[in-house]
Amino acid sequence: RDVTLWARDAQKAETMRQRRENPRLPGAGFPPGLRVTAETPVADILVVAVPMQHLRGILPGLPDAPLVLCCKGLEAGTHLLPPEIVTSPCAILTGPNFAHEIAAGLPAAAVLATPDTALRANLIKALHTPSFRLYGSPDIIGAALGGAAKNVIAIAAGVVMGAGLGENARAALITRGLAEIARLAVALGGKPETISGLSGLGDLLLTCTGASSRNYSLGLGLGQGQSLAEILGGRSAVTEGVMTAPALLARAAEARVDMPITQAVTKLLSGEMNIPQTMAALMGRALKDE
Repeated sequence: RDVTLWARDAQKAETMRQRRENPRLPGAGFPPGLRVTAETPVADILVVAVPMQHLRGILPGLPDAPLVLCCKGLEAGTHLLPPEIVTSPCAILTGPNFAHEIAAGLPAAAVLATPDTALRANLIKALHTPSFRLYGSPDIIGAALGGAAKNVIAIAAGVVMGAGLGENARAALITRGLAEIARLAVALGGKPETISGLSGLGDLLLTCTGASSRNYSLGLGLGQGQSLAEILGGRSAVTEGVMTAPALLARAAEARVDMPITQAVTKLLSGEMNIPQTMAALMGRALKDE
C-alpha cells in the first residue's frame, strides 16, 4: 500500500522529507516508501491525527475518502466529539497507544469504531500490522468519549501522585473516573462495555500511569506546586485534557450526568479551587452504594 504523510505546514513537510523522520519522534525513521507532502493528497483512506481543536478547520480541504480520526477530545464551544463534527463516512481509531512505541514496532492493540460494518472491516484489514492488533466496534460515540475523557482523569491522577496522596488514592480515582465516563457514554448513546475495553479502561490505565503521558505529567507538575501557565509554557506539544475538561463538564451538564472528578479537575485548572479544596470536595461527597 502506498502511504503519504501530509503536513499542513510546507516548511515542516520539507524538513521531514529531508530528515526522513518526524521531529516529535526522533530516532523513528520513516519507511523507505513513505512520501511526505504539504499538498492535499489523493487517497482512498485518510488518517487524521491533528489536535482536537484543529479538526473542524482542516475538514473543508480534505479529499473525498473515509476518515480515520485519531483526535481525542471535545471541541471547545460546541462540546462535540470528533465523529459528531464530521459529516462524511468516518471511524475512530483509539486505545492505549503511545506514539513512540507504535513507531518502534512494539506490540499494541487498539479499537477501530464505526457503525458501518463494511467500512469497519475494510479499514481494519488496511491498517492492522503484525505488531498492531485492531479490534472492531460499532460504538463510535463510546470509543470517542473514552479517548477524550481519559485525559481529564489522567490530569487528576497526576495531581494525586504529584501531591503525594498515595497509590490508594490514584487507584480509587481511576476506578471512579471510569464509572463517570461510563455514565456519560450511556447517556450519549454509547455502550458501557465499550468503556470497559481498550478505548476506555485500556487507554485510561495507560494515561493515568505512563510516564510518557502529557496529561498525567501535567497533573504531576500541578501536584508538585507548578502553575498551569508554567507547565504549558515549557511545552510544544498539545495537552488535550486542559481544553477537554471544561467541554466535557459542559457536555455532562447538558446530559444531566454527574461527573465529580471532571468537575474537580475543571475547577483546579481554572484556579477556582486548590488541591486541598478539591480533595475535600471529592472525599466529602454524600455516601452511597457503589
